[in-house]
Amino acid sequence: MIFTEFRFLGFFLLVFGVHWLLRGLRARKIWLLMASYVFYAAWDWRFLSLIMGSTLVDYWAGMRIHDASHEKSRKAWLRLSLVANLGMLGFFKYCDFFLHSAASLLQSVGFDPHLPTLGIILPVGISFFTFQTMSYSLDIYYRRLEPTRSLLDLSLFVGFFPQLVAGPIVRASDFLPQLKRLPRFADVSWQPALFLFLCGFIKKACISDNLAPMVDGYFADPSAWSVGAAWIAIPAYAVQIYCDFSGYSDMAIACAAMLGYRLCLNFDGPYLAMDIRDFWRRWHISLSTWLRDYLYIPLGGSRGGEWATQRNLMLTMLLGGLWHGASWNFVVWGGLHGVALALHRTWSKKKPSFSLPAIEPVVSIAFTFWFVCVCWILFRAQNFADAWHGIQAFAFLQSPGTQTLPLSWFLLFAVLYLAHMLAAKLRHREQPLRVPNWAFAFAYGVLFALSFAFMRVDHPPFIYFQF
Repeated sequence: MIFTEFRFLGFFLLVFGVHWLLRGLRARKIWLLMASYVFYAAWDWRFLSLIMGSTLVDYWAGMRIHDASHEKSRKAWLRLSLVANLGMLGFFKYCDFFLHSAASLLQSVGFDPHLPTLGIILPVGISFFTFQTMSYSLDIYYRRLEPTRSLLDLSLFVGFFPQLVAGPIVRASDFLPQLKRLPRFADVSWQPALFLFLCGFIKKACISDNLAPMVDGYFADPSAWSVGAAWIAIPAYAVQIYCDFSGYSDMAIACAAMLGYRLCLNFDGPYLAMDIRDFWRRWHISLSTWLRDYLYIPLGGSRGGEWATQRNLMLTMLLGGLWHGASWNFVVWGGLHGVALALHRTWSKKKPSFSLPAIEPVVSIAFTFWFVCVCWILFRAQNFADAWHGIQAFAFLQSPGTQTLPLSWFLLFAVLYLAHMLAAKLRHREQPLRVPNWAFAFAYGVLFALSFAFMRVDHPPFIYFQF
């Protein structure tokens, strides 16, 4: 079930109406959990067992970690949680990938192993809900969180449908306390929530989905296109993936808000970043902070000297790349970002004292966006050969292809970039904009109706569903 489908709007209106009609806190939580499981089952009911199993393991392990009197016992229960979650993620997401990689490696040295490919179906959202449940056990182990004694609360934390299949990756310390109080209809900020949902809807249905055919055409064979086409199609993919993923996050946050719950910010104007570190503070914030808190810092963070810090950065980004998908393309994508973060860390310590304040921000933003686009080539390309053709055209201005794309696309990108800047500025306003309800309702209805004219009828799935 996709947020831009009409059946989701019907589903959400039903959930919304019953939720606010119910008076008791427990009744509301049961209703939301049932609705969340129905939402996931609409994709494939068989994989509900994974969500339920992960919830039960971490509910049990969390209490045992907290109640254990010896550190050895606490570590053993934590290992149970991590093995269960990472084992499930590894089997469904990476088993075929590692079997294929092992077979290719053996063939390269003269063996013909005929290793089987299992054809395992990837459960939608598995990377998100496994990271979410692991953070619960880890926070209890590090004594940042008391375990909940309510299986219902933990089940709703793991399965809450707005963010279940593509984030944001919610922390138990942020969400579980919200389940202890009864949301009030009068406390919901309706205009910001409805406006955020519309923004996410337009990003996904009107921008991302309509850029997809052009981007798909380019990446089907990058060598057939000219340098000019690369400079249109590759930034178009940067726009597509941002509008697709941030559009989902916007709609998820808005749906949760309309039910009386708060989810964390997941994007904050990432293409306005002035350096690569700033980019990762703005892009997929819930993942980047998760990797920082549960991988980079436990590895040692910046506590072990410069080389150890650079090593920790690289390992974090390599594993972050692998989290995105079972492909060496994603590992290299993560590695490039790791190298860039390491170089930025070194450069920031030796940066010359002089600066050109009038043009430095523009140059910094442009260079950061260019580098991010180079990395997106590896993220999107089907193989390394296609990625190299795209990099040659975009980074080195060399391509044997002759197919072109209209230069008018640059005008659209300029308009979208201005909208990106405006959205970031509005997000950071101290006081939200206030509009009379009648004017808001009229404008909202007009914009929603207009957005239908730009929608594709086939409702393409969100890009991050594959992760």
